[in-house]
Amino acid sequence: MPEGDCTKRRARLGQAVTEAEIEALVRGICFKTGPPAVTGVELEWLLHTPDAPRTPVSSARVEAARTALRTKPLHSTVTVEPGGQLELSSLPAASLMECVSAVSADLAVVRDTLRSLDLTLTGLGADPWRAPARILHEPRYDAMESWFDRTGEAGRRMMCSTASVQICLDAGYEEPGPLGYARRWRLAHLLGPVLVAAFANSPLQDGRRTGWRSTRQAVWAGIDPGRSGAPALDEEPRAAWTRHALDAPVMCVRTDPADEAPWLVPDGLSFRSWARSGAPRPPTRADLDYHLTTLFPPVRPRGHLELRMVDAQPGEDGWIVPLAVTSALFDDAGAAETAYRTVKPLAERAGATPPPHSPLWLDAARHGLADAELHEAAAACFAAALEALPRLGADSHVLSVVAAHTERYVARGRCPADDLLDAAPPDGADGAGAHGDGTHEAGARTDGTPLFGKDAHR
Repeated sequence: MPEGDCTKRRARLGQAVTEAEIEALVRGICFKTGPPAVTGVELEWLLHTPDAPRTPVSSARVEAARTALRTKPLHSTVTVEPGGQLELSSLPAASLMECVSAVSADLAVVRDTLRSLDLTLTGLGADPWRAPARILHEPRYDAMESWFDRTGEAGRRMMCSTASVQICLDAGYEEPGPLGYARRWRLAHLLGPVLVAAFANSPLQDGRRTGWRSTRQAVWAGIDPGRSGAPALDEEPRAAWTRHALDAPVMCVRTDPADEAPWLVPDGLSFRSWARSGAPRPPTRADLDYHLTTLFPPVRPRGHLELRMVDAQPGEDGWIVPLAVTSALFDDAGAAETAYRTVKPLAERAGATPPPHSPLWLDAARHGLADAELHEAAAACFAAALEALPRLGADSHVLSVVAAHTERYVARGRCPADDLLDAAPPDGADGAGAHGDGTHEAGARTDGTPLFGKDAHR
């Protein structure tokens, strides 16, 4: 290639960065400290036809829905995941109630728009009906699927068949204390299995029981720890995350858009070794930024903390509960101290293996709040959250949905997955479902609310 063309290509891809520059960049952006003041949430939903949740929605219908939603005056950003899941990402809000109000208004518009297209949203952590099938064909997802397929089906299921409630909170103060960033980082990982257990909502896959209350969490645990695992939690957080990010495997190397060539999918190349070798080309700041988006630990530091361990929740307002509870336990100093004292003893049981692969996290995903120790911790944490929420300005509706979840599930050692299991056929009852494949589209939760039918979420 002529030298002039090489120079133009480097300019399009960006300026190369050294290993030392990369370390400084990651350290500088992973925890942005200051008083906790901003809240956000990202909601993923399964998208399907109301009367036929087992039928895949075509890419054309998904694109029509996305196009229609782009014409609406929404506060949230609407995107589509590789398997057709719909995601709403809120703007950073100055308070819990500002976030709840803005997202609730957006969801009302989204549901009305989808209803006119004969589509609906369902809050489940994993698709219980349909096999994973990718409908977005873009270089990023082509490369991601190729990388994940090297180690089994977990990555493809994660991409195409899972949905979550992701809670975004400020990193906290630089100084130590209940609201300090180091304490909040540790609290997030110790509280994580309690949140997994309390909000587990994905016990079915391919129409049958999986043996997990949160199959979604089991899928994440099935992904390479270098990509889905947390860094070492007994080290200073900035140093630990920087080392983890640089030593994590590179999922793909983007090619020049002008070439229209597939992205490269290296094998066994860490970002650190890429920076040192400069092959297949020197990495740039844009490559680093992209690499960080391909790391999926249960708590991701993006300046703020992104908590990624909660299954998508049932009902129109189910998502409010994990957002409100987690916000209270992090942003109210009294509740944060109570939560930390409550979950700190869980560290011994968690062991040295980083989440989500540790025994404690796996027990939370498998058993939910049927695990006695997690049940006890959840009861204490939900009580602290309910006490703190009025101090954060929560209105009567938020308090009522949190109290209802506490009474219906936490107080009884149950989680939303248990409702689904109550309606599912027993183990070994192959073909007992309403459709002859073990699924119960007309089933009901224990309070009579339809699970999958046309009126399930109205």
